[in-house]
Amino acid sequence: MSTKIRTVNCPQCGKSVEWRPESRWRPFCSERCKLIDIGAWASEAYRVPGPELDPGEQADEPPKA
Repeated sequence: MSTKIRTVNCPQCGKSVEWRPESRWRPFCSERCKLIDIGAWASEAYRVPGPELDPGEQADEPPKA
């Protein structure tokens, strides 16, 4: 019985990657692409939308009504 191996595109460069335990950097094709992506998050190039905080407001405090 043959099992079809699922492939995904590397989110960084678009190269095809097999989705299997042996694919060490999945969903990325390499450590390089993974580090580029982590660096973009660390430099805040990627952001998750949310309300803007006042400079004195703590992120873990509920919004004031």
